[in-house]
Amino acid sequence: MYIENDDTIYAPATIPGTGAISVIRISGSKALEYASTLVECHSGKLSEASGYTVKFGRIYDGGELLDEVLATVFRAPHSYTGEDSVEISCHASKYIADRIMFLLSGLGARVAYPGEFTKRAFLNGKMDLAQAEAVADLISSQSSTAHRVALSQLKGGFSKELKTMRDSLLNLVSLMELELDFSEEEVEFADRTKLSSLLTGILAHIDSLIRSFKYGNAIKNGIPVAIAGSTNTGKSTLLNTLLGEERAIVSDVHGTTRDTIEETLNVNGLLFRFIDTAGIRETDETVEQIGIVRTFRKISEAQVIVAVVDASRPAEDNVTSLTEILSKADPLNQKLIVVVNKTDLSNDITELVDALKSAVSQQVQLPDGKSSSAQEKNDFGWKNEIETVLISAKNNDGIDILKDRLAAMCKEYAAGSDATMVTNLRHFEALSQARTSLLRVQDGLASGVPTDLVSQDIREAIYHLGSIVGEISTDEVLGNIFRNFCIGK
Repeated sequence: MYIENDDTIYAPATIPGTGAISVIRISGSKALEYASTLVECHSGKLSEASGYTVKFGRIYDGGELLDEVLATVFRAPHSYTGEDSVEISCHASKYIADRIMFLLSGLGARVAYPGEFTKRAFLNGKMDLAQAEAVADLISSQSSTAHRVALSQLKGGFSKELKTMRDSLLNLVSLMELELDFSEEEVEFADRTKLSSLLTGILAHIDSLIRSFKYGNAIKNGIPVAIAGSTNTGKSTLLNTLLGEERAIVSDVHGTTRDTIEETLNVNGLLFRFIDTAGIRETDETVEQIGIVRTFRKISEAQVIVAVVDASRPAEDNVTSLTEILSKADPLNQKLIVVVNKTDLSNDITELVDALKSAVSQQVQLPDGKSSSAQEKNDFGWKNEIETVLISAKNNDGIDILKDRLAAMCKEYAAGSDATMVTNLRHFEALSQARTSLLRVQDGLASGVPTDLVSQDIREAIYHLGSIVGEISTDEVLGNIFRNFCIGK
């Protein structure tokens, strides 16, 4: 994405026809000139107006009145982009908005590229790159938790933490490189003990940020919830009931769902990504077998498993189904809700629930040779903390209880959002690369690696941390980031 910063750009900041007004944003060195030519104010000219001024005026098209508008003036550097800017508020007619933009084009302005306003704000020092990316996250946030995380990053909390780490490393690497100038005198400017202590602290901080990506990514894109179970237990009906729409096909034919279906839903301020999966059963049908393989993969990837069983079926059939789901799950890192569906078709739920709880407690498999004692299973949460919810998805019974249990089970996502949280894959990768470089520094110090090599590893870490906020960036990186923005932002 090539951008000529001397150009004056324009774009709609709102979608015409969806509200009472539309806003057209103009930015650049000639923004005030073009807006002043376009808008005839009741008194004075826009080009003479001071910043933070709103003026009433009329726009004429070929001598005929097009619309009465309000024009808001922002003078550089006190604007979003850091340039002279004007926002024209007109009536929300697509025709009016299109004609205004056509007239601006005739004056010499050009339509903005996706994200160009925010890119100019970054290039003009109004925000760093991490804050610029937070703008897109804020716009796309679908829950109060995602909104809070994006707003925190936009305010610069994450950037300040990165700056503190970079400044500390820059100071030390400068001292180490100063030593190289006095290598013959064998003078030591950088205290190795202090350096080792600093590295330990920074690595701990980076590790914490890297771990937060699991939560941050889920908050941003939705906590993945796999709805799994045998065929015809009501998984697709449950998804449709949760969403309040007929999203998945429902029929009495076994194996109707052949592939995964994903939809997001805001539940108590948290965004969940529900994944309806193919029913688990023995089958010779090739396409259905592929769907079942994908079901097991989604079960292993999910952070929450909703295991759906059918209350109208024998308890042993449901136990077999649940046991197969558990065989693909991780009791250490996943959460489990057993949903007993079709409760309206059964009068003996207690016996079934007891059998299911017993199956969970017996089937927990701990990795790495850990003991599977009852106490350890309690610690890992699947024996005493298993959630069992009774519902009738068809009749919408128990659905609100299921939502409340789900939100309560994932409350740590909302609690953790008050701390700095990594939500961006680019940031996660940069932090991981910085961590690798600093681990090499630690190894180098312990093994007596020459100062110049240790210094180089520190500089690599500084580079990776700086790439997050845009201290070091390339046109290719900027293009990849801003092309995903909406037009007008």
